[in-house]
Formats: sequence, structure tokens, C-alpha cells
Amino acid sequence: MKYFLNYLVGVLILCVSVNTFSQEVACNDLLSFIKENGYSKGSLSSYTLDSEWLYEVKTYSYDYKIYVVAKIKTSEYSYSTNTYIFCGIPSYNWSNFQYGGYGDSNSYGERFHKYIIDYKCNCY
Repeated sequence: MKYFLNYLVGVLILCVSVNTFSQEVACNDLLSFIKENGYSKGSLSSYTLDSEWLYEVKTYSYDYKIYVVAKIKTSEYSYSTNTYIFCGIPSYNWSNFQYGGYGDSNSYGERFHKYIIDYKCNCY
């Protein structure tokens, strides 16, 4: 019984320590890190995007991965935006979003949904 109790306490401590040291990161911290340390690969402004909801889209490369930072309007008629970061975008997806692939829509908004939006970073 003593060994079982020690085993149970050990498992409990292990579970708590794994949960405590998880590698979650705040989105603002990740965003700052990528902007400061990543290599800027390009951007699309509101004028180019001509979108009801996309205001600005920038792309960065860090550690051979592509990150997209998008400013999305809070409403169709608003100039205020929220900033989101998307991680691990395949270069094929970025290229097709930026230039449009064969048979793609001319709308940046539709292409954003097709190629970028599923890669929202797992941050809080």
C-alpha cells in the first residue's frame, strides 16, 4: 500500500509539472517576436486588398516558416482593426493568396479564407 501511495503521489506531481511547464505563448508576445526577429517578405495594404474586412496583410519568415500578420476590420464600415497572427503557412498558400492561383477568385478575402485562415496560431 505504501508503494502504491508513493506511486500515486509521483504521478500527481508529474501531471501538475507537465501542465505548469506547457509551452503556450501569448499572441501579443508571439506577434512582437515575429515582427522584431522575422524577415519581412511583403505586405498588402487596404488599397490593394480592396476588401470589406481585410485591412492589411504582412508576411514574415522566421526559422524557415512563414507567418502572416493580418489586420482585420472590426466591422465593414470601421477603420479600427484587430491584429491576428497565422503560423506555418506553406509558401504555396502564401503565393496563391498574394497572386491568385489558377481558377482562384479575384477577391483577396475569399483567397484569405481558402489559403490562410486555417493556420491561426495556437496562442492565447
